[in-house]
This record gives sequence, C-alpha cells and structure tokens, in this order.
Amino acid sequence: MAKPPSDAKGKKAFALRLDPAVHAAIERLAGAELRSANAQIEMLLREALAKRGIRPSKTDLPKRGRPPGKPPKSE
Repeated sequence: MAKPPSDAKGKKAFALRLDPAVHAAIERLAGAELRSANAQIEMLLREALAKRGIRPSKTDLPKRGRPPGKPPKSE
C-alpha cells in the first residue's frame, strides 16, 4: 500500500467534506480567534477528544517564525 502524502510540516492531509453552513461557522469562529479554518478544526477535534478522555500526544513540529539571528551591533 502506498504511503499517504503529508505536507512539509509532517501533518497528514486528507479531504474533509463539510456542510457549507458548518464550514461558514468554523470560518467565523476561526476569524474571531485569529486562526485559520484548518487550525480551528484541529483545535475543535482535540477539544472533542479531550472531553472523551482521549489525549493525543503532540508531535514535535518545527517552530514557526524567523530563526534567531545575530544581535544588532552597538555603535
């Protein structure tokens, strides 16, 4: 069996079919919480799993943002 594709961050990608009204509600909630719709869906899934007593372990993903640079030279 072929290995399923994943994105550059090591997350598994798959198609998710949603009712348009559910997707719109997720987008509104995501916008209010300054998240992407994808991040909002993942957060909602983690919350639902936690309510059922299931806590998936977090994977070590690369940190976001710029790598630390050299401190500025003082004159």
